[in-house]
Amino acid sequence: MATVEKRQRGRPRAFQPSPDAGSVQSLDRALRILAIVAQGDGLSLSEISAASELAASTAYRMLTTLQNHGMVEFDSSEQLWSIGVETYRMGSAFLRRRKLVDRARIVMQELMEKTGETANLGVAEDDCVVFVSQVETHQAIRAFFRPGTRSPFHASGIGKAVLAHLDRDRVNAIVRKAGLAAYTERTLSEAAALARDLEQIRARGWSVDDEERYPGMRCVAAPVFNEFGEPIGGVSVSGPTVRVTPEKVREIGPLVRQAATELTRMIGGQDESQQAAG
Repeated sequence: MATVEKRQRGRPRAFQPSPDAGSVQSLDRALRILAIVAQGDGLSLSEISAASELAASTAYRMLTTLQNHGMVEFDSSEQLWSIGVETYRMGSAFLRRRKLVDRARIVMQELMEKTGETANLGVAEDDCVVFVSQVETHQAIRAFFRPGTRSPFHASGIGKAVLAHLDRDRVNAIVRKAGLAAYTERTLSEAAALARDLEQIRARGWSVDDEERYPGMRCVAAPVFNEFGEPIGGVSVSGPTVRVTPEKVREIGPLVRQAATELTRMIGGQDESQQAAG
């Protein structure tokens, strides 16, 4: 273990940056330091270096990187490092997701029973939707999404429901980053077509994935909002086109929207109608 002078508290006396040989090793070290800082109530560089068994210069490099991302904070007057607000935000996001999954179960079960089709729960990530829970129908032919399955925003019911409630600049940024890949001949792979569909979705409150991701499958979805009125994911009903016909879609749509509204309320969120009322 490197010897650290007692006077080196917040920063090393001399710091000469040198690139770490392995990016995975760097990540491992940074996470180790983050855990150490989280357990303390303001730690000096010497203490962090000793606890992590890293040289002060290495520990400092990791700390400044974490600081740039808001994961740790440095008190220049006390020369102490403490946990940053960004770690709280990430932890809160985990708690919200767990609450969302737990609360959604009863809503999805009721939705499956009312429609006779599989109910899904998905959460929005930076450039896709991640399916986190599902209540399957008892039908022999049914939709199935393994938890953790990712789907692009523009080619999924939940994804389009989320996009419809984001501002245009945010949608354009997502489209530029992720693209509009065509998965079937019905995928909305042109920006103008997607924009028109998003307008309709916003007006009626629910979206339709009409064989846009998988041939022979339809999905009807509605968004779930957080406490700031931001769409964080959605619930959907999916099934084969032979059962989820256009007529059936019109029946399912309001039911899915009602389920999404109920889930929004259960997690302490508010949709646009609640914001207007407030």
